[in-house]
Formats: sequence, C-alpha cells, structure tokens
Amino acid sequence: MTLKTTLKLTAAAASMAILAGCATNAALDEVRQTAESAQADAAEARSIATQAQNTANQAQRDAQAALQMSEQNREEMNRMFQRSMQK
Repeated sequence: MTLKTTLKLTAAAASMAILAGCATNAALDEVRQTAESAQADAAEARSIATQAQNTANQAQRDAQAALQMSEQNREEMNRMFQRSMQK
C-alpha cells in the first residue's frame, strides 16, 4: 500500500469513527496504530528518497568527470594527429 493510500485510509477511518459516534477505545487504538504505521512508512520513504538523491548526485559527478576525461582524451588525440601530420 502506498503512503498516500495509507494516509487516506487513516483519515477516512478516523473521520468515520468520529462521525458515527461510536469511537471506542479499540477503534481509536486501531486508528492510532494505523497513523503511526503511516508515519513510519513516510519516514522510511523519506530515507529511501534521500539515498536515491545521493546516488543520483554521485552519478552526476561521475558523468561530469567522465565527460571531462573524454574531452581531455579528444584534445590529446587531436594533438597527436596534428603532430603525425607534421612529420
């Protein structure tokens, strides 16, 4: 179940329990547990997103380094070609 779905279900369950006027302690405990579970899921999702962002940032740095190395190699090959043509 996705985080949004869990949060929607939690809100709906809490609303129904309150509106129905039969919000027993057991029902409230269940809603509380569902909300706490949703919060834990959200925290885990945030952590995973942070890790993914860090991985993407590292990949971007690696790609930029590879591009720079490629450009340096191209320049060196051009110099080597020009030297060979001068001989």
